[in-house]
This record gives sequence, C-alpha cells and structure tokens, in this order.
Amino acid sequence: MLRTLAGLQPALGGTAALDGEDLAGLRAPARARRIGVVLTERPDPGLLTGRDVVELGRLPHTGSAGVLGPADDAAVDAAIDAVRAGALAGRPLARLSDGERQRLMIARALAQEPSLLLLDEPSAFLDVAARVALLGLLRRLAREQGLCVLLSTHDLELALRLADRAWLLDGAGGVRTGTPAELAGAGAIGAAFDTDELAFEPATGTFRLRTGTA
Repeated sequence: MLRTLAGLQPALGGTAALDGEDLAGLRAPARARRIGVVLTERPDPGLLTGRDVVELGRLPHTGSAGVLGPADDAAVDAAIDAVRAGALAGRPLARLSDGERQRLMIARALAQEPSLLLLDEPSAFLDVAARVALLGLLRRLAREQGLCVLLSTHDLELALRLADRAWLLDGAGGVRTGTPAELAGAGAIGAAFDTDELAFEPATGTFRLRTGTA
C-alpha cells in the first residue's frame, strides 16, 4: 500500500486522495513535491555527508539541474533542525549509527516540504531506545508541522501508545481501523495477536504471558 501511494507500483483497485486531489492523477514531479518517502532499503551513501543527503530532498523543486537557491538552503536547514540533527549534518553518513541515519533520511523527506510522509518499518534496525525516540520524533513532527504521517510497523505496543489512528491487519486479509483505544476495546487486537502463550490486555495496551507459561 505504501509503495502504491508513493507511485512506485500501480494500484490494484480503489482510490486515494491527498488534500482532495486523486493521487493517481498526479505526475511524478508533483507527487514528489507532495509526498516524502522513507523505505527500508539502506543505500550505500558513498562519501555523502548528512547534509548532502538532506539536500537530495530538494530535487523535486530544483529539477535536474540540482542547483540550490536560498529558499532551498532554508528548507534543508529547517528539515535538519526539525529532527534535531545539526550535529550530524557535517559527518559522513557511512559513519553514523542506524538511528542517526534514520533521522537524516526523515530530514531528507521533510526537505521536500511534503504534506504526507510515508515510512515503511522506520524503526526496523533500531534498538529499543532509538525506536522510542524515532516514533516520538514522528509524533512531534505531525503535531508541530501539521504533517500526515503514515507508517507500517510490527512494533505494536509502541504504535498503540503513539498513533492517532491505526489500521490493523489481522493476518487473514481483514482490516480494522480506529483509534488504538477503539481497537483494543473492541477486542480486535487480541483477536489478531493472542496465542496460547500471550494475551493482549486492553487496559494497559501491553501483552502478558498467560498463567502457567515459562
């Protein structure tokens, strides 16, 4: 779904609108100015610094020439500041941790000045502390910039604590939507994930070991 919204593959059916405009009708340059994308691929950055990577986010605005003007430099600075990565901007991306890289990849997407940010498993390579920090960052950006953030994640407990709305895939082709509290209260989360060993507790938003398990 994320790849379809990003225009990387054709839709199987249905429609999606952004700010009232059908995404399927957007040409690639216009889509790149409206949608920022952070996928799970980990490209080889070569000798690029953190700022070099963030500057790539301005290509939808500069065209093939890639020449940055004052407005582009300001957008890059704002994106780096938004993810609090000023100390990383001058360092080679190849020498940064996974969490630091993810901050800069999000900054690259923000430099596009999108109204929608798509992320596929953004915390997949991160330790617990970095996952919490990253998802907290995304929540803050959504609040401060009025940005729509749509991400996929297997980190269910953290998503339930931070998301405004969730789309729950139940493993059998079904989809349930609602706030985390609504999904938990309706038993949808337990129905999708409970096992003989684990049970979801709606009151705490966490999983517990069932009595008698090791």
